[in-house]
Amino acid sequence: MTKLLFDTGTCAIQQLESERFAERGVAVAVLRIDKIHAIVSGNKLFKLHYFLQEAMASAHKTVLTFGGAYSNHLAATAFACRALGLQSIGIVRGEAAAALSPTLQQCILWGMQLKFVSREQYRAQPAVAFITQLKREFGDCSLIPEGGYHAMGAYGAALIMQQFDKEKYSHVCTAVGTATTLAGLALGCNDEQQVVGYPVLKGMEDIDERLSYLTNDHEKLQQITIRKDYHFEGYAKKNDVLLNFMNACWQQHQLPLDFVYTAKMLYGVVEDIGKGFYPPGSSILCMHTGGLQGNNSLPPGTLLY
Repeated sequence: MTKLLFDTGTCAIQQLESERFAERGVAVAVLRIDKIHAIVSGNKLFKLHYFLQEAMASAHKTVLTFGGAYSNHLAATAFACRALGLQSIGIVRGEAAAALSPTLQQCILWGMQLKFVSREQYRAQPAVAFITQLKREFGDCSLIPEGGYHAMGAYGAALIMQQFDKEKYSHVCTAVGTATTLAGLALGCNDEQQVVGYPVLKGMEDIDERLSYLTNDHEKLQQITIRKDYHFEGYAKKNDVLLNFMNACWQQHQLPLDFVYTAKMLYGVVEDIGKGFYPPGSSILCMHTGGLQGNNSLPPGTLLY
């Protein structure tokens, strides 16, 4: 097993008991990788693993990465870099608000230097000219694409599959943002498993292209299924149905969810069980990819936890 940069101990698996699941003849559990670290939680630690190793071995000892005002990725990178003695720079999408988000305030406390760019500039981040401009401004550094969207991020995410006994599960489910974690889970799964992705963005039609960019293992990619109907109208969008589901999960299972990623995925899994998508006998493991700090943007009292 690959040793991670932080001591995570054993990832807990939380079994979800429900009459609905029993009636359909399926078992559902959640891999609580949100609990492996207080800040660098969920899939973030895994996706960052090889990038941070590269930065630690470099002469510049500096990481530059990208994200929005509520980016779990920025927060995790800032904290991890401070803990590992690295410098961090965050390129933030959009103009600086009069009051910075709680996420960005934490990034600053953890030593991350922030640079705000227009949304138009931000969309150009893969362009050579934009990257050259940033390196001219900040000097030599290790670049981490937003969400770790790179083959190194995918191979880091594959390490998640070392955290549990793969033979016990027929299906592994995850929310899909950049598709980096989805690709990693496919790389790490066994030959009989299905990896099911639940996109959290509306109209995400380029998943196949993303997966091809992240890995050339096309046989593993054949084990992926995408379920597109549970994005709740777009990234970070929500409604009372989703928020009520989150509160019900807390009341029934003491399972905290974030509204951007994991809640949408688990809502989709439960709905798909009711639709018969998962055949009787299925043993389903859902990834809790962390990001609970994003709930801080909700009005007080919205959630029961």
